[in-house]
Amino acid sequence: MEKYPPATLALVGISIAIYLLMVLGWQDSVVPPLLISEYIRPSLPEIFSGQIWRLFTPMFLHFSIFHIVFNMLWTLEFGRLIESRQGAVALIVISLSISLASNLSQYFVSGPIFGGMSGVIYGYFGYVWVQSLTNPGFGIRLNPTIVKLLLGWFVICWSGLLEKFFGISIANTAHTAGLLSGMVLALGISAIARISRKSR
Repeated sequence: MEKYPPATLALVGISIAIYLLMVLGWQDSVVPPLLISEYIRPSLPEIFSGQIWRLFTPMFLHFSIFHIVFNMLWTLEFGRLIESRQGAVALIVISLSISLASNLSQYFVSGPIFGGMSGVIYGYFGYVWVQSLTNPGFGIRLNPTIVKLLLGWFVICWSGLLEKFFGISIANTAHTAGLLSGMVLALGISAIARISRKSR
């Protein structure tokens, strides 16, 4: 595995830089243009006017130290796994695809005020998990403890306990859409890999 995978470090670096700007008092300038939208109705007017980056940039917004530390540790873990096996370009494409699915899903369920890398992280998890089960050429097997931990956290988040007892709002729809989109991407790539092996 690369010690310093550039795409993974870029994703982490951008997230940390934006969080620091928010902590230093620039949140009113930084946050609004990175939200998927500032409106519930009409739907996504900024994107339809050309601000396409908003479809992806909510993944860089984090609202507490726990939020960013937790997310960046998992981004480093899964990002470098994927990047080491399939390269920086593949990681960026996978990240943007998962981000698009998770952000749009969360927006249409709960509105525009959300952020964080966790939807993408669940997409990474789903991607690596399915690749490890369906694509022998991927060369990585996830530790069963990691699978249980992330699935357990997924269930805890959906249970509402974190919001009820700690006041922590969770973008559960983003988690779900991210997980499913990562799994679908993995199944598609595994199918392509199988066809490629058979044609040789």
